[in-house]
Amino acid sequence: MKHSYPLTALTLALLLSACGGEKDSAQTHGADPKMPEAQRGLLPSMKIAEPTPWGDQKPTVPEGYSVSAIATDLRIPRQTLVLPNGDILVAEGRGGADAPKLKPKDVIASYIKAQGNTQVKGGNRLTLLRDADGDGKYELKTVFADNLNAPYGLAYANGKLYVANQDALVRFDYTDGQTKASGAPTTVTELPSKINHHWTKSLAITPDGNTLYVGIGSNSNVTERGMEVELDRATIWQIDARTGAHKPYATGVRNPTALKIQPGTGQLWAVANERDELGPDLVPDYLTSIREGGFYGWPYSYWGQNVDTRAQPQDPQKVALAIKPDYALGSHVAALGVDFSSTAMGDTFADGAFVGEHGSWNRDNPVGYKVVFVPFSDGRPAGEPVDFATGFRGDDGKTRGRPVGVTVDPRGALIIADDLANTVWRVTRNR
Repeated sequence: MKHSYPLTALTLALLLSACGGEKDSAQTHGADPKMPEAQRGLLPSMKIAEPTPWGDQKPTVPEGYSVSAIATDLRIPRQTLVLPNGDILVAEGRGGADAPKLKPKDVIASYIKAQGNTQVKGGNRLTLLRDADGDGKYELKTVFADNLNAPYGLAYANGKLYVANQDALVRFDYTDGQTKASGAPTTVTELPSKINHHWTKSLAITPDGNTLYVGIGSNSNVTERGMEVELDRATIWQIDARTGAHKPYATGVRNPTALKIQPGTGQLWAVANERDELGPDLVPDYLTSIREGGFYGWPYSYWGQNVDTRAQPQDPQKVALAIKPDYALGSHVAALGVDFSSTAMGDTFADGAFVGEHGSWNRDNPVGYKVVFVPFSDGRPAGEPVDFATGFRGDDGKTRGRPVGVTVDPRGALIIADDLANTVWRVTRNR
């Protein structure tokens, strides 16, 4: 059940004025970002760019690359998966649930964030796209499976298609070229879904198809709803694909929004959204390798041993164990997608990871709203992020799109799910 909260312009102005101003500090990136002093206030600064149609515009991509919309009029596309035959599956939906005992600041923040999102109803389905003749135009758009529960993470191996709904990891049998599921999915295991403050369940699978990883976000910003609702939250599960048996693989990851196995190494990587309300330049969202048994700080600390005093009671022993992530993407960019590149994307973008940045809502000067490329060297991030697809938020202050999932098509394309314009974009290298 959704609630309606009347908010007058005067009410918003008064509340937001209590937050104080914001200096335009440069965003920090890389392995050793600077941690500015935390800023606390009644509310964080809030700014959502006004949504507007793309019209005849498109995202801006590097010279030598082209971009086209291969599917429009979708119902909140989140993540995509390229199947072995080149078909693309799109997970569509909107999850979450009403949180109990909402505080006034939660009401206001929810209202403002909603202004920057699509008003389309979530599809709760998988849509299949097919380019039968290889001309880059996906002439078939059909529903592969519906009646799902906010599907998000997607994975495929050994004739099995896995979908991470907000409440369960499910499995379909899949035959190459199939355009519609042959029946209802089989549940592999249920997933934590109480409250679902962070409802998205990210998903990755090992190349042999035997092991799955599911990212499960926290149920609060920093435990303000109590630790009892954080059971099995802010964690990454390791799941046996055959039996559904699972265990925590890593903990303290506030919101692991996308997972990926690094080709050639078998290493699990994640992008994560960090905590809010410590100022415009804290805390950096990040890209990191995930160590088995590792603890990444939430809620007690961030970026290693930087203590967050809001989490009570404190746990110094846990803080001492907190792993510093590999690479800062910048604070509040809201990274929601990640995939590793290949030589098919051209020499400049051959070695590294693409990251979809959904964009901030809590900075006077918005950040994100683009796809970046993080270059790698010797299997690790190295250097500044490079803008790859921009223009989702224009110089006019209006938002035309918001990137979510990014998927590298081995035939030489980057697939971008845009959940504001309800469009899937395809970026290719000019031949």
